[in-house]
Amino acid sequence: MSKTGSIDIFETLPVPKAVKEMALPTIFSQIIVLIYNMADTFYLGRTNNPYMVAGASLILPVFNISLSLAGLTGIGGGALISRLLGEGRSDEAKKVSSFSFYLSIGATAVFSIVMFLFMKPILDLLGASGNTFNYAQQYAICVIVLGGIPTVLSNVMSNLLRSVGESKKAGFGITMGGIINIILDPLFMFVLLPKGNEVLGVGLATLLSNCIACGYFFFVIFRGRKQFDISFSVKLGLPDRRSIGSVFNVGIPSAVTTLLFDIDYVIIDKLMASYGDIALASVGIVLKAERLPLNVGIGICQGMMPIVAYNYAAKNRKRMDDTIKFSIMFGIIVSVISITLYEIFAGGIMRIFISEQHTMSLGTEFLRIRCLAAPLMFLSFFTVYVFQGFGEGNKSLFLGVMRWAVFNIPMLFLLNYVIGMYGIVWSQVCADILTVALSFYVYYRYMRTVMK
Repeated sequence: MSKTGSIDIFETLPVPKAVKEMALPTIFSQIIVLIYNMADTFYLGRTNNPYMVAGASLILPVFNISLSLAGLTGIGGGALISRLLGEGRSDEAKKVSSFSFYLSIGATAVFSIVMFLFMKPILDLLGASGNTFNYAQQYAICVIVLGGIPTVLSNVMSNLLRSVGESKKAGFGITMGGIINIILDPLFMFVLLPKGNEVLGVGLATLLSNCIACGYFFFVIFRGRKQFDISFSVKLGLPDRRSIGSVFNVGIPSAVTTLLFDIDYVIIDKLMASYGDIALASVGIVLKAERLPLNVGIGICQGMMPIVAYNYAAKNRKRMDDTIKFSIMFGIIVSVISITLYEIFAGGIMRIFISEQHTMSLGTEFLRIRCLAAPLMFLSFFTVYVFQGFGEGNKSLFLGVMRWAVFNIPMLFLLNYVIGMYGIVWSQVCADILTVALSFYVYYRYMRTVMK
């Protein structure tokens, strides 16, 4: 897409078409990411070894925590780049993209080293047992220690491309990596490695696919560096202090919110582990299977945010408001359809991943409860993304902290104490009712008082 085409998306295309142009490639890539994450569980489930499933599932929250680093630089830098383009400051946008790129490399390298040095205490904290420890360790070494930098860079560069209107290229790179992972999983698990090393095979397939995706993004951005207002050149120098502050102002809340989201998953695993490895394996599958509407919703949010950020900076209030309203409607429709399908096909969905009867039966019940939170989770994420687009990191941080640290995590402990195992599963719905009420109160108050 030419620079003129990018400007058309931000300024002149009808809002429904502009949102679809930006969101659909992102939604598709999010679905592929979900599929390849579930493919790991699917192929491990073919072994009928719940300990392999549980071991790999334990690493999901830590893997997602590493992706919070992509939020720090990709979301923080990407939202600012869109606003800078709305202000006509393309030179500063290039400096921000370079700063975000190198910051992500440094931060991820530190995270990967810490994971390597403190592997055992971290896995013990996550609830690894004697049956699951070695599997969790194998997976962590591949996807976090060795694969952290290419994984985070892929997500950062896709966000940078999306921030300048190149959503199709961003979506293609993530999609390509996911498809390659799906193809490599059975090859490494059942052909190249001996029996008993299936978790290691899944980890190696994920590592290689993310490296390939990272290489694609390097190539695309380098080839189009004069066209995209994105650069990796250190010769440009640092962006100005205000821009650096803005990257962190939005990026840190994004990273903290993602971190708290994944701490919530860690606590779910830890609490559920007290009910046995079968319960842990069941919820591990459910936490992946339930993500379809969430990933679609995140795709809508990621596609919407650059348009909102650009028009916020360009002071085009009507186009910004129309984008927000259309995106909310889009997300709610997807969520309602998803709930209906999950309630009908929950048993069949679990059966795809594992045939062991106890795990499948328990997971079916869990999934039918957890899916009820789909529209609430979308609305909670949506308001955070909108404030990130505005550059209001303090608002997005407040909502993120309230959602996870004040509502969700305490609700997990409370309902686990009062109800037991099923209280852990019901906690998301109960907490997000409070989150949505608070989020929209903050949003409407902001719109009335600040954006008159």
